Amino acid sequence: MSSEAPTGTADIQLYSLATPNGQKISIALEEMGLPYDAHTIDIRKNVQFEPWFVAINPNSKIPAIVDRTGGTGGKPLPVFESGAILLYLANKSGKFLPADPTKHAETLEWLFWQVGGFGPMLGQMGHFHKYAKEDVPYAKERYFKESQRLFGVLEKRLEGRQFVVGDDYTIADMAIYPWALGVDRFYNLKKELGDFPNIDRWIAAISERPAVQKGMGVCPFA
Repeated sequence: MSSEAPTGTADIQLYSLATPNGQKISIALEEMGLPYDAHTIDIRKNVQFEPWFVAINPNSKIPAIVDRTGGTGGKPLPVFESGAILLYLANKSGKFLPADPTKHAETLEWLFWQVGGFGPMLGQMGHFHKYAKEDVPYAKERYFKESQRLFGVLEKRLEGRQFVVGDDYTIADMAIYPWALGVDRFYNLKKELGDFPNIDRWIAAISERPAVQKGMGVCPFA
């Protein structure tokens, strides 16, 4: 057990694991070209509850970052919650958050749609279908149906659009993509949810991006 946070030489220190929430941030860092050092937080060993990590993220969840010179007076600035981190990095880099008022608002809408609904509901669906120690039919049905509904919302949104915000690839896509992909990667449930050709096309396009390919492999499970 470490008593101090692992660190490196880059301004941004990433503390994460290659879960969908963690992959959002490593994808963003790679896409934005921001130098960073990555440190794997093995949640299976409860590293997230060690005092040094709680000092960075009092909620004891991954991901979290520390911008070593980003705070007031050039002091270190810890940032937790994946949505907040994406907004912070977009503002720092000046990338993937459109300045156009309509597109800016739409990016925020779909970012918060992911962090408030899409991710949590898919996570609960996966838990009760794959990881729960007891079979709870009510919970399985509830979260499956809500996840199916949310996939339908995304499918409709992507109709006639290259990305979630039209032709603009944004932090909203970076937030949603690992979860849409993770339904198969972690839970093997996508086929059961139904046929979503617009989502499949969108996933395929994003998966071809070199920065996405690199970001998905950061802080892997050992």
